[in-house]
Amino acid sequence: MVKPLKIGKYEVRYPLIQGGMGVRISGGSLAGHVALCGGVGLVAAAGIALGSNRYDGKNYMQSDPQALRDEIEKACRIAPDGVVGVNVMVALSDFEDLVRASIEGGAKVIVCGAGLPLSLPGLTAHAPDVALVPIVSSVKAAQLIAKKWDKGFNRLPDAVVVEDPDTAGGHLGEKLENIGKGTYDQYATVRGVKEFFIAEYGVHVPVIAAGGVWDRADLLYALEQGADGVQMASRFVPTVECDAAPEFKQAYLDCCKEDIGLIMSPAGLPGRAILKNQDDIVNYDQLNNTICDNGCLKKCSYKESGERFCIVKSLDRAQKGDVHTGLVFCGTNAWKADRITTVQEIFDELFGAGAATASEEAEAA
Repeated sequence: MVKPLKIGKYEVRYPLIQGGMGVRISGGSLAGHVALCGGVGLVAAAGIALGSNRYDGKNYMQSDPQALRDEIEKACRIAPDGVVGVNVMVALSDFEDLVRASIEGGAKVIVCGAGLPLSLPGLTAHAPDVALVPIVSSVKAAQLIAKKWDKGFNRLPDAVVVEDPDTAGGHLGEKLENIGKGTYDQYATVRGVKEFFIAEYGVHVPVIAAGGVWDRADLLYALEQGADGVQMASRFVPTVECDAAPEFKQAYLDCCKEDIGLIMSPAGLPGRAILKNQDDIVNYDQLNNTICDNGCLKKCSYKESGERFCIVKSLDRAQKGDVHTGLVFCGTNAWKADRITTVQEIFDELFGAGAATASEEAEAA
């Protein structure tokens, strides 16, 4: 029987975090329903202004924090007693504003990747109950974050997500040339991170395995290998509750294993996506002279030199249904999707009959 997952002051029935998928793939609907079913639901902050009624085409930076608050509040209305959090990429230009907006919106957990969130405890010092969770791919990165947080803020992470760059979707925190070489051992990293916190600080910090987790067998394997829980993202895309357009979900159903691979993002990070339309994505922005008028990333080759394509607008097009010129991020197992299901059905499959009543009990509470 799987154990509940405790992150900081919060505990969820099932050891599952729904991964943050930017530009409204995981918005208030998906995050809220995952929280309702007994997991941690994450609203992704990246590109959240796009698609918001607060965005008028010119006020991206002004509307971005409020759009994030709106989605968190939406998720909390769906699961008032659940654990709703956010994923905020360190690489975002308005990272600090989005962290503050997350707290104002009611997020209980803040997960940060795409860079080391060394300043995160300082930004959240006024809200000590909010759990802070960095994403790493190495023991060294976890050590660096922990020592910086401990020395500067007298704080340690409430959990750590260990992401496998060989299987995870979206932006990856590893050099392109190092991915897929067969040398990365995710669960050695999981155990190494856990051992570091015990040896250095005498505390147990939950470590969450992310990347490639699709079914119950993957979940149980992760737990057997020492993880305290798993983070799943791609599995939740082909669900009724996912915030993406039907065409985006259908792209998962239509893709095959060979369609999934690596790209070099304008953000300066490798990413994993469906590759069938990569030329069309680049051609769209190049032929239409798409203007970078949002400045959403601290570092972006398209913003700086017009190289390749606008990452946030390509993701936005896909989220709204244009999967021909839009970018569809996914993990290596996205090809396994064979139907549109529901969040509750996924929990039922992963956790057995006990999960069937999770949302019912949450609603009755």
